[in-house]
Amino acid sequence: SAMSPAESTALRAATLADVGLLLELIRELAVYEKEPDAAKATPDLLHDGLFGPDPRAEAVIAEYGAEHGGEPAGFALFFHNYSTWTGKPGLYLEDLFVREPMRGKGIGKALLLHLVGIARERGCARMEWSVLDWNRTAIDFYRSLGARPQSEWTVYRLDQEALERLAE
Repeated sequence: SAMSPAESTALRAATLADVGLLLELIRELAVYEKEPDAAKATPDLLHDGLFGPDPRAEAVIAEYGAEHGGEPAGFALFFHNYSTWTGKPGLYLEDLFVREPMRGKGIGKALLLHLVGIARERGCARMEWSVLDWNRTAIDFYRSLGARPQSEWTVYRLDQEALERLAE
């Protein structure tokens, strides 16, 4: 009998050997988000950020077709933030991406539910992420899982240029 997509998806923690693959997936994500030139991470930066002496984030790789070797299908990258109101950590999902030909097979859901498991295991009070307002498919998917937009909040950002200017 045919395997269900979820059974056919293997999830694993990214390792040092995955830096090149992660960069590839990050570039594909930048293209999907209509900002192909915005992905400026280098192998060294990614290596330090995920596997250096002071790692800032973690990643999970999804492989599809586990029964015949598994092909890299997508990834999720996350880190912990902290909620003063709950006194507990949160899990912040920075990126969730599934390669185009692999979409609609339950891989994104498998990745997200895997992170839900990590969040619960680590005593997180919540899990959060940002979604582009034009990304209807993602918005509908997140809503179907019970996630709600925090529309009373606006994200502010100081980019690197602004940081340097203010630090002078």
